[in-house]
Amino acid sequence: MSDNAVNVSRRGAAATIELNRPERMNAWSDELSAGLLSAVQEVAADDAIRAVLITGTGRAFSSGADLKEGIALFRGGEFDPYAILTERYHPIITGIREMAKPVVAAANGPVAGVGVSLALACDLVVAAESAYFSLAFVNLGLVPDGGASFLVPSRVGFARAAEMALLGEPVSAAQAASWGLINRVYADEVFRDESNALVDRLANGPTRSYAGTKRELNQWMYAAMAAQLELEASIQGEMAGSGDFAEGLAAFTEKRPPKFTGA
Repeated sequence: MSDNAVNVSRRGAAATIELNRPERMNAWSDELSAGLLSAVQEVAADDAIRAVLITGTGRAFSSGADLKEGIALFRGGEFDPYAILTERYHPIITGIREMAKPVVAAANGPVAGVGVSLALACDLVVAAESAYFSLAFVNLGLVPDGGASFLVPSRVGFARAAEMALLGEPVSAAQAASWGLINRVYADEVFRDESNALVDRLANGPTRSYAGTKRELNQWMYAAMAAQLELEASIQGEMAGSGDFAEGLAAFTEKRPPKFTGA
């Protein structure tokens, strides 16, 4: 096991980016987000790489932002979600969308918070049957970010996006596929092999055609992406100053249900 928070490996013309904080369920720390941005930029710039797989080590794809790190910043008066989003997270999401090669998210386990944004920023999303997807922001008194406010409804529509965002309940891999949130579900025992086979197929396909298709889809669906990301960051900054967010963090720390007041 590598000591790096993010690993990059090659297999022929395919590259794998692996989130590697299994002890924290691949939660996004400062180190992980920096490593992930570097990895995305690295594979995007390498013309010998023709397709990319993003996955996680251990039992999770990603549990979202690292709340332990966030709580420390909050208590120190240094928590600035606007800066975190615009400087660390947004370049990763836009880097995946603008990459001139196909990117597959392979959800090997739970996908929560900004982990959902990362997965849905990819061109194709496959999941192990034991995986689930959760916009858990509301449980902390926060709002979807990292692009989730347009990546989710662009796939499943307003009603289901509102349900995921407002209720914060997990959506199973099977349900996610039924809704159109993701593309395919594989049995756990064959998940790795099937995911690798899919990215290998893309790595041996018409790379320029894939790049052209991404440009078309981006223009159709993501032309307003920059403005929406900015809106998310601004609203999340507002939420970080709310009483409900402070209560959400306290409840998480004390391992109890939050008592939100709307403050």
